[in-house]
Amino acid sequence: MSKVSHSKSTYLEWYRLMVLIRKFELKSAQMYGQQKIRGFLHLYSGQEAVIAGTMSAIEKQDKLITAYRDHGHALAVGVSANECMAELYGKATGCTKGKGGSMHFFAADKNYFGGHGIVGGQIPLGAGVALADKYQENNAVTFCYMGDGAVRQGALHETFNMAMLWKLPVVFVVENNQYAMGTSVERTTNVLDLYKIGSAYEMPSEPIDGMDCEAVHESIEKAAKRAREGDGPTFLEMKTYRYRGHSMSDPGHYRTKEELKSFREDDPIGKVKVTILKKKYATEKELTALENEQDKLIEESVEFAENSPYPSADELHKDVYVGDYPFLK
Repeated sequence: MSKVSHSKSTYLEWYRLMVLIRKFELKSAQMYGQQKIRGFLHLYSGQEAVIAGTMSAIEKQDKLITAYRDHGHALAVGVSANECMAELYGKATGCTKGKGGSMHFFAADKNYFGGHGIVGGQIPLGAGVALADKYQENNAVTFCYMGDGAVRQGALHETFNMAMLWKLPVVFVVENNQYAMGTSVERTTNVLDLYKIGSAYEMPSEPIDGMDCEAVHESIEKAAKRAREGDGPTFLEMKTYRYRGHSMSDPGHYRTKEELKSFREDDPIGKVKVTILKKKYATEKELTALENEQDKLIEESVEFAENSPYPSADELHKDVYVGDYPFLK
């Protein structure tokens, strides 16, 4: 664990956010089981420290873009549980009006640019957002998240080369949860330490304990400072773990009970809770009250989604094309 001291408010916010994400994902799984949510559903349970540690280290103008395991990122930037749950239900009140679903959360007003279903598709897009920020000189940094499977995509290498050449203000973050769908990292590459890929482009790269909010915060803060000073991108390998299968359709039989148990013992929420209690930032009773508040928010989000309307037929072509296209008239 880091020796850097973090404030009481930071620890309590980490705990609140991670509990919210964990409970949201648990409820989403329950609603999926009841067939209230259809299609693909990729849960973030276990990886919460990556986004929690990020949010405490970035600035208001910074941008986020990620892959299809995107619920946690959306909740972290401030998309409400109501909007997130409604989107999973395919309702018009969802964050993408019910037209994106689980894999395509989006909130431009909160500098959150998705949610992308194509493996690795967000990597060049993240560099593009960073290029726009560099051109506009607005001191913003883009944080581009991907899974360990996405580092096999050719687009990553083209993007890394370009980002270094142009010194773009972007931080690439691979959330290495050990498995690309059901295939372990060991079965797909000789480079088991994924951060080493950045060395081919002389990009500063390092491995981070992605189950530790403190370690994540400090690595993100350092990388953001480098980007803001005009020195270009950083590649961070967050070593983390997902407790559920790749998606709800994946029972995860390729993992042993012992493996799951070992990672659950390193649970990021539990670690932060221990620190909070040890430092007397809150009592067990106060943390229980905080947890109950998140439960209430989640229950309200389900009620909101249940009572929201589906998109109307005239929404079919809206937000798809931009411009005056005669064939849409």
